[in-house]
Amino acid sequence: MKLRDKLLLMYVLSVFIPIVVTNVVFYNVTTANIRSQKTRDAGVALNNLKNDLRVTIDQGVGLSYSLYADPVFNDTLSRTFRSHFEYIDAYNSYLKGEFSGKLSQGIRWYQVYTDNPTVLSSGYIERLTEGVRRANWYQQFQSHSAPYPALIAADQMLSLVQRLDNLDTGGIEQLLKIDLNMDLIKEQFRNSGFDGDVYLLDPGGHIRFSNEPQTIDPRLGELYSNIQFPNKIIQFERKFTGINYLEGWSLQGVMDEEIVLREVRKSRAFVVWLACINFVLPTIIIAAMSRSIHVRLVRILKHMKKVKTQNFQTIPPENARDEIGQLTMEFNRMTETIRNLIDEVYLADIQKKDLELKQQQAQLHALHSQINPHFLFNTLESVRMRSLIKGEKETAKMVHHMAKMFRKSISWNQHDVTVKEELELIESFLQIQKYRFGEKLQYRIEADPATLMYRIPKMVILPFVENASIHGIESSPAEGFIELLVSAEHDRLHISLQDNGIGMSPARLEELLGYLDQNTDMGEHVGMKNAYSRLKLCYKDDFSFHIQTWEGEGTHIQITLPLDPERIRDE
Repeated sequence: MKLRDKLLLMYVLSVFIPIVVTNVVFYNVTTANIRSQKTRDAGVALNNLKNDLRVTIDQGVGLSYSLYADPVFNDTLSRTFRSHFEYIDAYNSYLKGEFSGKLSQGIRWYQVYTDNPTVLSSGYIERLTEGVRRANWYQQFQSHSAPYPALIAADQMLSLVQRLDNLDTGGIEQLLKIDLNMDLIKEQFRNSGFDGDVYLLDPGGHIRFSNEPQTIDPRLGELYSNIQFPNKIIQFERKFTGINYLEGWSLQGVMDEEIVLREVRKSRAFVVWLACINFVLPTIIIAAMSRSIHVRLVRILKHMKKVKTQNFQTIPPENARDEIGQLTMEFNRMTETIRNLIDEVYLADIQKKDLELKQQQAQLHALHSQINPHFLFNTLESVRMRSLIKGEKETAKMVHHMAKMFRKSISWNQHDVTVKEELELIESFLQIQKYRFGEKLQYRIEADPATLMYRIPKMVILPFVENASIHGIESSPAEGFIELLVSAEHDRLHISLQDNGIGMSPARLEELLGYLDQNTDMGEHVGMKNAYSRLKLCYKDDFSFHIQTWEGEGTHIQITLPLDPERIRDE
Protein backbone atom coordinates (compact mmCIF):
# COMPACT_ATOMS: atom_id res chain seq x y z
CA MET A 1 0.00 0.00 0.00
CA LYS A 2 1.10 3.49 -0.71
CA LEU A 3 1.74 5.75 2.23
CA ARG A 4 -1.17 7.97 1.24
CA ASP A 5 -3.49 4.94 1.28
CA LYS A 6 -2.08 3.90 4.65
CA LEU A 7 -2.82 7.34 6.09
CA LEU A 8 -6.32 7.18 4.63
CA LEU A 9 -6.78 3.72 6.13
CA MET A 10 -5.45 4.98 9.46
CA TYR A 11 -7.99 7.81 9.34
CA VAL A 12 -10.83 5.42 8.54
CA LEU A 13 -9.86 2.91 11.24
CA SER A 14 -8.78 5.40 13.92
CA VAL A 15 -11.19 8.31 13.40
CA PHE A 16 -14.11 7.62 11.09
CA ILE A 17 -15.14 4.15 12.26
CA PRO A 18 -14.64 4.87 16.02
CA ILE A 19 -16.73 8.05 15.76
CA VAL A 20 -19.48 6.32 13.81
CA VAL A 21 -19.48 3.30 16.13
CA THR A 22 -19.39 5.50 19.25
CA ASN A 23 -22.31 7.63 18.11
CA VAL A 24 -24.34 4.67 16.94
CA VAL A 25 -23.71 2.78 20.17
CA PHE A 26 -24.50 5.87 22.26
CA TYR A 27 -27.72 6.47 20.34
CA ASN A 28 -28.76 2.82 20.54
CA VAL A 29 -27.95 2.55 24.24
CA THR A 30 -29.89 5.73 24.96
CA THR A 31 -32.80 4.50 22.86
CA ALA A 32 -32.76 1.13 24.61
CA ASN A 33 -32.62 2.73 28.07
CA ILE A 34 -35.52 5.07 27.35
CA ARG A 35 -37.50 2.27 25.74
CA SER A 36 -36.82 0.04 28.75
CA GLN A 37 -37.81 2.81 31.18
CA LYS A 38 -40.99 3.60 29.25
CA THR A 39 -41.80 -0.11 29.13
CA ARG A 40 -41.35 -0.47 32.89
CA ASP A 41 -43.48 2.64 33.54
CA ALA A 42 -46.18 1.35 31.19
CA GLY A 43 -46.17 -2.03 32.92
CA VAL A 44 -46.54 -0.41 36.33
CA ALA A 45 -49.37 1.81 35.04
CA LEU A 46 -51.17 -1.22 33.57
CA ASN A 47 -50.77 -3.12 36.84
CA ASN A 48 -52.21 -0.17 38.77
CA LEU A 49 -55.15 0.03 36.36
CA LYS A 50 -55.73 -3.70 36.78
CA ASN A 51 -55.78 -3.34 40.56
CA ASP A 52 -58.11 -0.32 40.45
CA LEU A 53 -60.45 -2.11 38.09
CA ARG A 54 -60.54 -5.16 40.32
CA VAL A 55 -61.33 -3.01 43.39
CA THR A 56 -64.28 -1.47 41.53
CA ILE A 57 -65.58 -4.89 40.40
CA ASP A 58 -65.05 -6.35 43.89
CA GLN A 59 -67.46 -3.75 45.30
CA GLY A 60 -70.21 -5.16 43.09
CA VAL A 61 -69.13 -8.74 43.88
CA GLY A 62 -69.36 -8.01 47.59
CA LEU A 63 -72.95 -6.77 47.20
CA SER A 64 -73.80 -9.80 45.05
CA TYR A 65 -72.44 -12.27 47.60
CA SER A 66 -74.21 -10.48 50.50
CA LEU A 67 -77.63 -10.79 48.82
CA TYR A 68 -76.88 -14.30 47.56
CA ALA A 69 -76.06 -15.48 51.08
CA ASP A 70 -79.11 -13.79 52.76
CA PRO A 71 -81.63 -16.63 53.40
CA VAL A 72 -84.44 -14.30 54.54
CA PHE A 73 -84.10 -12.15 51.43
CA ASN A 74 -84.12 -15.14 49.08
CA ASP A 75 -87.02 -16.82 50.90
CA THR A 76 -89.09 -13.62 50.77
CA LEU A 77 -88.57 -13.25 46.99
CA SER A 78 -89.61 -16.84 46.31
CA ARG A 79 -92.63 -16.84 48.66
CA THR A 80 -96.14 -16.90 47.18
CA PHE A 81 -98.07 -13.88 48.45
CA ARG A 82 -101.85 -14.28 48.78
CA SER A 83 -102.53 -10.64 47.96
CA HIS A 84 -100.83 -7.45 46.86
CA PHE A 85 -101.33 -6.07 50.35
CA GLU A 86 -99.38 -8.97 51.83
CA TYR A 87 -96.43 -8.30 49.41
CA ILE A 88 -96.54 -4.54 50.09
CA ASP A 89 -96.42 -5.23 53.77
CA ALA A 90 -93.42 -7.56 53.32
CA TYR A 91 -91.71 -5.02 51.09
CA ASN A 92 -92.16 -2.16 53.53
CA SER A 93 -91.26 -4.22 56.56
CA TYR A 94 -88.15 -6.00 55.17
CA LEU A 95 -87.31 -5.74 51.48
CA LYS A 96 -87.21 -1.97 51.33
CA GLY A 97 -84.84 -1.78 54.27
CA GLU A 98 -82.70 -4.55 52.82
CA PHE A 99 -81.86 -2.43 49.77
CA SER A 100 -81.15 0.81 51.55
CA GLY A 101 -77.46 1.83 51.78
CA LYS A 102 -76.20 -0.85 49.36
CA LEU A 103 -74.84 1.52 46.72
CA SER A 104 -71.10 2.36 46.74
CA GLN A 105 -68.68 4.36 44.58
CA GLY A 106 -68.10 1.48 42.18
CA ILE A 107 -71.82 0.59 41.78
CA ARG A 108 -74.09 2.74 39.65
CA TRP A 109 -77.27 0.68 40.05
CA TYR A 110 -78.47 -2.78 40.95
CA GLN A 111 -81.70 -4.58 40.15
CA VAL A 112 -83.34 -7.82 41.28
CA TYR A 113 -85.41 -9.71 38.67
CA THR A 114 -87.88 -12.49 39.57
CA ASP A 115 -90.62 -14.32 37.69
CA ASN A 116 -92.65 -14.75 40.92
CA PRO A 117 -96.16 -13.69 39.76
CA THR A 118 -97.15 -12.54 43.26
CA VAL A 119 -94.26 -10.00 43.46
CA LEU A 120 -94.91 -6.45 42.28
CA SER A 121 -92.36 -4.25 40.45
CA SER A 122 -91.22 -1.77 43.06
CA GLY A 123 -87.96 -0.07 43.98
CA TYR A 124 -85.03 -2.39 43.18
CA ILE A 125 -87.24 -5.34 42.36
CA GLU A 126 -88.55 -5.94 38.84
CA ARG A 127 -90.59 -8.65 37.21
CA LEU A 128 -88.57 -10.99 34.94
CA THR A 129 -90.63 -10.49 31.80
CA GLU A 130 -90.11 -11.77 28.27
CA GLY A 131 -88.76 -8.37 27.30
CA VAL A 132 -86.05 -8.70 29.94
CA ARG A 133 -85.23 -12.20 28.73
CA ARG A 134 -84.69 -10.85 25.21
CA ALA A 135 -82.17 -8.31 26.52
CA ASN A 136 -78.53 -8.68 25.43
CA TRP A 137 -77.19 -9.06 28.94
CA TYR A 138 -79.69 -11.82 29.74
CA GLN A 139 -78.81 -13.74 26.57
CA GLN A 140 -75.10 -13.57 27.41
CA PHE A 141 -75.74 -14.68 30.99
CA GLN A 142 -77.46 -17.89 29.87
CA SER A 143 -74.03 -19.39 28.99
CA HIS A 144 -72.91 -19.04 32.63
CA SER A 145 -73.90 -21.73 35.11
CA ALA A 146 -71.42 -21.11 37.93
CA PRO A 147 -72.68 -20.07 41.39
CA TYR A 148 -70.55 -16.92 41.41
CA PRO A 149 -71.43 -13.68 39.59
CA ALA A 150 -70.61 -13.30 35.91
CA LEU A 151 -69.15 -10.12 34.40
CA ILE A 152 -71.33 -9.19 31.41
CA ALA A 153 -70.63 -6.43 28.86
CA ALA A 154 -73.73 -5.16 27.09
CA ASP A 155 -74.93 -1.79 25.79
CA GLN A 156 -71.62 -0.09 26.72
CA MET A 157 -72.16 -1.19 30.30
CA LEU A 158 -70.29 -3.63 32.53
CA SER A 159 -72.60 -5.55 34.82
CA LEU A 160 -72.37 -8.35 37.35
CA VAL A 161 -75.20 -10.89 37.06
CA GLN A 162 -75.83 -13.72 39.54
CA ARG A 163 -78.61 -16.22 40.11
CA LEU A 164 -80.20 -16.02 43.58
CA ASP A 165 -80.61 -19.75 43.96
CA ASN A 166 -78.80 -20.31 47.23
CA LEU A 167 -82.08 -21.72 48.64
CA ASP A 168 -84.82 -23.76 46.99
CA THR A 169 -86.95 -21.24 45.11
CA GLY A 170 -89.60 -23.70 44.03
CA GLY A 171 -88.82 -23.21 40.34
CA ILE A 172 -88.88 -19.41 40.50
CA GLU A 173 -86.00 -17.73 38.58
CA GLN A 174 -84.35 -14.91 40.52
CA LEU A 175 -81.46 -12.78 39.17
CA LEU A 176 -79.37 -9.97 40.56
CA LYS A 177 -77.94 -7.48 38.04
CA ILE A 178 -75.40 -4.94 39.33
CA ASP A 179 -74.36 -2.15 36.92
CA LEU A 180 -70.86 -0.88 37.58
CA ASN A 181 -70.03 2.82 37.68
CA MET A 182 -68.80 3.39 34.11
CA ASP A 183 -67.84 7.00 34.84
CA LEU A 184 -65.46 5.78 37.54
CA ILE A 185 -64.03 3.10 35.22
CA LYS A 186 -63.53 5.66 32.44
CA GLU A 187 -61.72 7.93 34.88
CA GLN A 188 -59.50 5.02 35.95
CA PHE A 189 -58.61 4.26 32.32
CA ARG A 190 -58.04 7.95 31.56
CA ASN A 191 -55.81 8.55 34.61
CA SER A 192 -53.91 5.25 34.41
CA GLY A 193 -50.75 6.94 33.12
CA PHE A 194 -50.38 4.39 30.33
CA ASP A 195 -49.00 6.23 27.28
CA GLY A 196 -51.04 4.33 24.71
CA ASP A 197 -54.29 2.48 24.14
CA VAL A 198 -55.70 0.10 26.76
CA TYR A 199 -58.35 -2.50 25.94
CA LEU A 200 -60.44 -4.61 28.32
CA LEU A 201 -61.06 -8.02 26.71
CA ASP A 202 -63.64 -10.63 27.66
CA PRO A 203 -62.78 -14.38 27.69
CA GLY A 204 -63.67 -14.57 24.00
CA GLY A 205 -61.10 -11.91 23.06
CA HIS A 206 -63.71 -9.21 22.30
CA ILE A 207 -63.08 -5.57 23.22
CA ARG A 208 -65.49 -4.52 25.97
CA PHE A 209 -63.92 -1.22 27.04
CA SER A 210 -60.99 0.99 26.05
CA ASN A 211 -59.50 4.40 26.76
CA GLU A 212 -59.85 5.63 23.19
CA PRO A 213 -61.26 9.18 23.12
CA GLN A 214 -64.35 8.44 20.93
CA THR A 215 -67.67 8.96 22.65
CA ILE A 216 -69.01 5.80 21.05
CA ASP A 217 -66.15 3.39 20.50
CA PRO A 218 -66.57 1.68 17.12
CA ARG A 219 -64.29 -1.17 18.28
CA LEU A 220 -66.52 -2.32 21.16
CA GLY A 221 -67.44 -5.94 20.55
CA GLU A 222 -64.72 -6.37 17.89
CA LEU A 223 -62.15 -9.14 18.17
CA TYR A 224 -58.87 -7.76 19.45
CA SER A 225 -56.93 -10.06 17.11
CA ASN A 226 -58.57 -8.41 14.08
CA ILE A 227 -57.24 -4.94 14.86
CA GLN A 228 -54.48 -3.76 12.47
CA PHE A 229 -51.79 -2.01 14.51
CA PRO A 230 -48.69 -0.18 13.17
CA ASN A 231 -45.58 -2.28 12.54
CA LYS A 232 -43.52 -0.92 15.43
CA ILE A 233 -45.60 -1.25 18.60
CA ILE A 234 -44.99 -2.46 22.13
CA GLN A 235 -47.70 -4.72 23.49
CA PHE A 236 -48.54 -5.50 27.11
CA GLU A 237 -50.89 -8.07 28.57
CA ARG A 238 -52.21 -8.36 32.12
CA LYS A 239 -54.56 -11.27 32.82
CA PHE A 240 -56.95 -11.54 35.75
CA THR A 241 -55.83 -14.90 37.11
CA GLY A 242 -56.99 -16.70 40.23
CA ILE A 243 -60.34 -14.84 40.29
CA ASN A 244 -63.30 -17.00 39.28
CA TYR A 245 -65.63 -14.18 38.28
CA LEU A 246 -62.84 -12.56 36.19
CA GLU A 247 -61.38 -15.75 34.71
CA GLY A 248 -60.42 -15.17 31.06
CA TRP A 249 -60.67 -11.35 31.23
CA SER A 250 -57.52 -9.39 30.47
CA LEU A 251 -56.10 -5.92 29.87
CA GLN A 252 -54.20 -5.34 26.62
CA GLY A 253 -51.95 -2.29 26.30
CA VAL A 254 -50.58 -1.02 22.98
CA MET A 255 -47.88 1.66 22.71
CA ASP A 256 -46.53 3.14 19.50
CA GLU A 257 -42.74 2.83 19.59
CA GLU A 258 -42.34 6.09 17.70
CA ILE A 259 -44.25 7.91 20.43
CA VAL A 260 -42.16 6.19 23.11
CA LEU A 261 -38.90 7.23 21.45
CA ARG A 262 -40.07 10.70 20.47
CA GLU A 263 -37.67 12.35 22.91
CA VAL A 264 -34.73 10.37 21.54
CA ARG A 265 -35.66 11.27 17.97
CA LYS A 266 -35.42 14.96 18.88
CA SER A 267 -31.76 14.54 19.90
CA ARG A 268 -30.86 12.61 16.74
CA ALA A 269 -30.16 15.79 14.73
CA PHE A 270 -27.84 17.03 17.48
CA VAL A 271 -25.93 13.72 17.43
CA VAL A 272 -25.59 13.92 13.63
CA TRP A 273 -24.25 17.50 13.71
CA LEU A 274 -21.80 16.63 16.48
CA ALA A 275 -20.55 13.64 14.47
CA CYS A 276 -20.11 15.81 11.36
CA ILE A 277 -17.98 18.25 13.33
CA ASN A 278 -15.87 15.37 14.62
CA PHE A 279 -15.42 14.20 11.02
CA VAL A 280 -14.59 17.50 9.35
CA LEU A 281 -11.87 18.81 11.68
CA PRO A 282 -9.74 15.62 11.79
CA THR A 283 -10.23 15.19 8.04
CA ILE A 284 -8.79 18.62 7.26
CA ILE A 285 -5.82 18.12 9.59
CA ILE A 286 -4.99 14.61 8.35
CA ALA A 287 -5.44 15.61 4.67
CA ALA A 288 -3.00 18.54 5.05
CA MET A 289 -0.40 16.46 6.86
CA SER A 290 -0.72 13.47 4.53
CA ARG A 291 -0.34 15.71 1.45
CA SER A 292 2.85 17.24 2.85
CA ILE A 293 4.33 13.82 3.63
CA HIS A 294 3.22 12.33 0.32
CA VAL A 295 4.67 15.09 -1.89
CA ARG A 296 8.07 15.06 -0.22
CA LEU A 297 8.33 11.26 -0.20
CA VAL A 298 7.39 11.08 -3.89
CA ARG A 299 10.19 13.51 -4.66
CA ILE A 300 12.71 11.29 -2.81
CA LEU A 301 11.36 8.23 -4.62
CA LYS A 302 11.84 9.85 -8.03
CA HIS A 303 15.47 10.62 -7.27
CA MET A 304 16.04 7.09 -5.95
CA LYS A 305 14.73 5.67 -9.25
CA LYS A 306 17.23 7.87 -11.04
CA VAL A 307 20.02 6.33 -8.96
CA LYS A 308 18.97 2.91 -10.29
CA THR A 309 19.83 4.16 -13.80
CA GLN A 310 23.17 5.55 -12.50
CA ASN A 311 21.89 9.12 -12.51
CA PHE A 312 23.30 10.36 -9.20
CA GLN A 313 21.40 13.64 -8.98
CA THR A 314 20.98 15.14 -5.52
CA ILE A 315 17.70 16.52 -4.15
CA PRO A 316 17.51 20.30 -3.74
CA PRO A 317 17.96 20.96 -0.01
CA GLU A 318 14.99 22.14 2.07
CA ASN A 319 14.74 23.72 5.47
CA ALA A 320 12.98 20.78 7.08
CA ARG A 321 13.95 19.39 10.46
CA ASP A 322 11.67 16.36 10.53
CA GLU A 323 12.57 12.78 9.60
CA ILE A 324 11.85 13.33 5.89
CA GLY A 325 14.22 16.32 5.83
CA GLN A 326 16.90 14.22 7.51
CA LEU A 327 16.21 11.41 5.03
CA THR A 328 16.72 13.89 2.17
CA MET A 329 20.10 15.00 3.52
CA GLU A 330 21.23 11.42 4.11
CA PHE A 331 20.12 10.48 0.58
CA ASN A 332 22.21 13.30 -0.89
CA ARG A 333 25.21 12.23 1.17
CA MET A 334 24.73 8.58 0.15
CA THR A 335 24.40 9.56 -3.52
CA GLU A 336 27.65 11.46 -3.46
CA THR A 337 29.40 8.59 -1.65
CA ILE A 338 28.16 6.02 -4.15
CA ARG A 339 29.31 8.15 -7.02
CA ASN A 340 32.82 8.36 -5.51
CA LEU A 341 32.91 4.62 -4.78
CA ILE A 342 31.92 3.74 -8.31
CA ASP A 343 34.52 6.07 -9.76
CA GLU A 344 37.39 4.99 -7.50
CA VAL A 345 36.88 1.60 -5.87
CA TYR A 346 33.73 -0.29 -6.75
CA LEU A 347 34.49 -1.34 -10.33
CA ALA A 348 37.89 -2.77 -9.40
CA ASP A 349 36.46 -4.51 -6.37
CA ILE A 350 33.72 -6.13 -8.46
CA GLN A 351 36.30 -7.65 -10.77
CA LYS A 352 38.23 -9.05 -7.82
CA LYS A 353 35.11 -10.55 -6.20
CA ASP A 354 34.04 -12.11 -9.48
CA LEU A 355 37.39 -13.89 -9.76
CA GLU A 356 37.18 -15.17 -6.17
CA LEU A 357 33.63 -16.47 -6.75
CA LYS A 358 34.71 -18.44 -9.81
CA GLN A 359 37.54 -20.00 -7.81
CA GLN A 360 35.16 -21.05 -5.01
CA GLN A 361 32.74 -22.58 -7.49
CA ALA A 362 35.53 -24.64 -9.00
CA GLN A 363 36.57 -25.89 -5.54
CA LEU A 364 32.95 -26.79 -4.76
CA HIS A 365 32.61 -28.85 -7.94
CA ALA A 366 35.80 -30.68 -7.08
CA LEU A 367 34.52 -31.45 -3.59
CA HIS A 368 31.22 -32.78 -5.02
CA SER A 369 33.10 -35.13 -7.32
CA GLN A 370 35.09 -36.50 -4.39
CA ILE A 371 32.02 -37.47 -2.37
CA ASN A 372 30.11 -38.98 -5.25
CA PRO A 373 27.75 -41.57 -3.70
CA HIS A 374 28.76 -44.15 -6.31
CA PHE A 375 32.28 -44.02 -4.90
CA LEU A 376 30.88 -44.93 -1.46
CA PHE A 377 28.76 -47.73 -2.93
CA ASN A 378 31.78 -49.16 -4.74
CA THR A 379 33.86 -48.92 -1.58
CA LEU A 380 31.24 -50.81 0.48
CA GLU A 381 30.95 -53.41 -2.28
CA SER A 382 34.77 -53.85 -2.21
CA VAL A 383 34.68 -54.35 1.57
CA ARG A 384 31.89 -56.94 1.18
CA MET A 385 33.77 -58.87 -1.51
CA ARG A 386 36.95 -58.79 0.58
CA SER A 387 35.03 -60.20 3.55
CA LEU A 388 33.60 -63.01 1.42
CA ILE A 389 37.09 -63.90 0.15
CA LYS A 390 38.33 -64.05 3.74
CA GLY A 391 35.32 -66.16 4.79
CA GLU A 392 33.71 -63.48 6.96
CA LYS A 393 30.17 -64.10 5.66
CA GLU A 394 28.37 -62.41 8.55
CA THR A 395 30.43 -59.24 8.11
CA ALA A 396 29.79 -59.33 4.37
CA LYS A 397 26.08 -59.71 5.02
CA MET A 398 26.00 -56.65 7.30
CA VAL A 399 28.00 -54.58 4.79
CA HIS A 400 25.47 -55.68 2.14
CA HIS A 401 22.55 -54.52 4.28
CA MET A 402 24.31 -51.23 5.02
CA ALA A 403 24.98 -50.57 1.33
CA LYS A 404 21.39 -51.48 0.52
CA MET A 405 20.06 -49.01 3.11
CA PHE A 406 22.42 -46.28 1.95
CA ARG A 407 21.51 -46.82 -1.70
CA LYS A 408 17.74 -46.78 -0.99
CA SER A 409 17.86 -43.70 1.24
CA ILE A 410 19.61 -41.73 -1.51
CA SER A 411 18.23 -43.30 -4.67
CA TRP A 412 14.54 -42.79 -3.77
CA ASN A 413 13.78 -39.76 -5.93
CA GLN A 414 10.11 -39.66 -4.96
CA HIS A 415 8.43 -38.54 -1.77
CA ASP A 416 6.59 -41.82 -1.24
CA VAL A 417 7.35 -45.54 -1.53
CA THR A 418 5.41 -48.75 -1.32
CA VAL A 419 4.84 -50.50 1.99
CA LYS A 420 6.93 -53.35 0.65
CA GLU A 421 9.94 -51.09 -0.02
CA GLU A 422 9.63 -49.51 3.42
CA LEU A 423 9.52 -52.94 5.10
CA GLU A 424 12.59 -54.10 3.12
CA LEU A 425 14.50 -51.10 4.41
CA ILE A 426 13.36 -51.87 7.99
CA GLU A 427 14.41 -55.51 7.52
CA SER A 428 17.93 -54.39 6.53
CA PHE A 429 18.10 -52.06 9.53
CA LEU A 430 16.99 -54.75 11.99
CA GLN A 431 19.50 -57.21 10.50
CA ILE A 432 22.27 -54.69 11.22
CA GLN A 433 20.93 -54.20 14.76
CA LYS A 434 20.74 -57.94 15.29
CA TYR A 435 24.39 -58.19 14.17
CA ARG A 436 25.11 -55.61 16.85
CA PHE A 437 23.02 -57.05 19.72
CA GLY A 438 23.20 -60.74 18.80
CA GLU A 439 20.61 -63.00 20.41
CA LYS A 440 19.48 -60.15 22.68
CA LEU A 441 17.35 -58.76 19.87
CA GLN A 442 14.50 -60.67 18.24
CA TYR A 443 11.97 -59.20 15.84
CA ARG A 444 8.92 -60.12 13.80
CA ILE A 445 7.60 -58.31 10.71
CA GLU A 446 4.22 -59.33 9.36
CA ALA A 447 2.22 -57.49 6.67
CA ASP A 448 -1.06 -58.22 4.95
CA PRO A 449 -0.18 -58.96 1.27
CA ALA A 450 -2.99 -56.63 0.16
CA THR A 451 -1.16 -53.68 1.75
CA LEU A 452 2.27 -54.16 0.19
CA MET A 453 1.56 -52.10 -2.94
CA TYR A 454 0.04 -49.14 -1.16
CA ARG A 455 2.24 -46.05 -1.23
CA ILE A 456 3.18 -44.19 1.94
CA PRO A 457 5.65 -41.36 2.65
CA LYS A 458 9.14 -42.80 2.62
CA MET A 459 10.92 -43.54 5.90
CA VAL A 460 7.94 -42.81 8.20
CA ILE A 461 8.07 -46.20 9.98
CA LEU A 462 11.87 -46.67 10.19
CA PRO A 463 12.49 -43.84 12.75
CA PHE A 464 10.04 -45.45 15.21
CA VAL A 465 11.70 -48.87 14.72
CA GLU A 466 15.09 -47.25 15.26
CA ASN A 467 13.83 -45.60 18.45
CA ALA A 468 12.47 -48.95 19.71
CA SER A 469 15.78 -50.76 19.16
CA ILE A 470 18.21 -48.08 20.35
CA HIS A 471 16.29 -46.40 23.17
CA GLY A 472 14.03 -49.28 24.17
CA ILE A 473 15.97 -52.53 23.71
CA GLU A 474 19.56 -51.33 24.21
CA SER A 475 18.86 -50.00 27.73
CA SER A 476 16.98 -53.14 28.79
CA PRO A 477 19.00 -55.98 30.41
CA ALA A 478 16.52 -58.62 29.25
CA GLU A 479 16.08 -60.11 25.80
CA GLY A 480 14.39 -57.58 23.49
CA PHE A 481 11.59 -58.25 21.05
CA ILE A 482 10.21 -55.90 18.37
CA GLU A 483 6.98 -56.70 16.55
CA LEU A 484 5.80 -54.76 13.46
CA LEU A 485 2.34 -55.58 12.05
CA VAL A 486 0.77 -53.92 8.95
CA SER A 487 -2.89 -54.58 8.05
CA ALA A 488 -5.81 -52.99 6.22
CA GLU A 489 -9.32 -52.63 7.60
CA HIS A 490 -12.25 -50.37 6.65
CA ASP A 491 -10.27 -48.32 4.11
CA ARG A 492 -7.56 -47.64 6.70
CA LEU A 493 -3.94 -48.83 6.87
CA HIS A 494 -3.03 -49.92 10.42
CA ILE A 495 0.62 -49.95 11.47
CA SER A 496 1.33 -51.47 14.89
CA LEU A 497 4.83 -51.35 16.44
CA GLN A 498 5.47 -52.89 19.86
CA ASP A 499 8.58 -53.58 21.92
CA ASN A 500 9.32 -54.89 25.40
CA GLY A 501 11.98 -52.32 26.19
CA ILE A 502 12.32 -49.96 29.14
CA GLY A 503 9.23 -47.89 28.20
CA MET A 504 8.65 -44.37 29.49
CA SER A 505 7.21 -42.67 32.53
CA PRO A 506 3.95 -40.69 32.15
CA ALA A 507 5.88 -37.44 32.50
CA ARG A 508 8.36 -38.47 29.81
CA LEU A 509 5.50 -39.55 27.51
CA GLU A 510 3.74 -36.21 27.97
CA GLU A 511 7.02 -34.41 27.21
CA LEU A 512 7.51 -36.50 24.03
CA LEU A 513 3.95 -35.85 22.75
CA GLY A 514 4.35 -32.15 23.38
CA TYR A 515 7.65 -32.19 21.50
CA LEU A 516 6.08 -33.90 18.48
CA ASP A 517 3.38 -31.20 18.22
CA GLN A 518 5.84 -28.28 18.56
CA ASN A 519 8.59 -26.84 16.42
CA THR A 520 11.31 -27.44 19.00
CA ASP A 521 14.21 -29.91 18.74
CA MET A 522 14.97 -32.32 21.61
CA GLY A 523 17.98 -33.88 19.87
CA GLU A 524 17.57 -37.61 20.44
CA HIS A 525 14.14 -37.95 18.72
CA VAL A 526 14.79 -35.93 15.58
CA GLY A 527 13.89 -38.91 13.35
CA MET A 528 10.54 -39.43 15.09
CA LYS A 529 9.83 -35.71 14.91
CA ASN A 530 10.64 -35.65 11.19
CA ALA A 531 8.43 -38.68 10.46
CA TYR A 532 5.51 -37.31 12.51
CA SER A 533 5.77 -33.90 10.83
CA ARG A 534 5.74 -35.46 7.34
CA LEU A 535 2.67 -37.52 8.25
CA LYS A 536 0.88 -34.35 9.32
CA LEU A 537 1.99 -32.61 6.15
CA CYS A 538 0.76 -35.45 3.89
CA TYR A 539 -2.46 -36.44 5.67
CA LYS A 540 -3.28 -33.35 7.81
CA ASP A 541 -6.03 -34.46 10.23
CA ASP A 542 -6.86 -37.68 8.33
CA PHE A 543 -4.43 -39.89 10.26
CA SER A 544 -4.13 -41.00 13.87
CA PHE A 545 -1.05 -41.50 16.01
CA HIS A 546 -1.17 -43.06 19.48
CA ILE A 547 1.56 -44.09 21.93
CA GLN A 548 1.01 -46.41 24.89
CA THR A 549 3.93 -47.04 27.20
CA TRP A 550 4.53 -48.78 30.48
CA GLU A 551 7.68 -47.97 32.41
CA GLY A 552 9.90 -51.05 32.49
CA GLU A 553 7.51 -53.07 30.27
CA GLY A 554 7.66 -51.58 26.77
CA THR A 555 6.00 -49.26 24.29
CA HIS A 556 3.19 -49.67 21.74
CA ILE A 557 2.82 -47.25 18.80
CA GLN A 558 -0.31 -47.35 16.62
CA ILE A 559 -0.42 -45.39 13.33
CA THR A 560 -3.56 -45.35 11.15
CA LEU A 561 -3.43 -43.93 7.60
CA PRO A 562 -6.18 -43.56 5.00
CA LEU A 563 -6.13 -46.08 2.14
CA ASP A 564 -6.22 -44.17 -1.12
CA PRO A 565 -6.77 -46.45 -4.18
CA GLU A 566 -4.81 -43.96 -6.28
CA ARG A 567 -1.75 -44.57 -4.08
CA ILE A 568 -1.35 -48.19 -5.25
CA ARG A 569 1.59 -48.97 -7.51
CA ASP A 570 0.94 -51.59 -10.14
CA GLU A 571 3.60 -54.27 -10.40
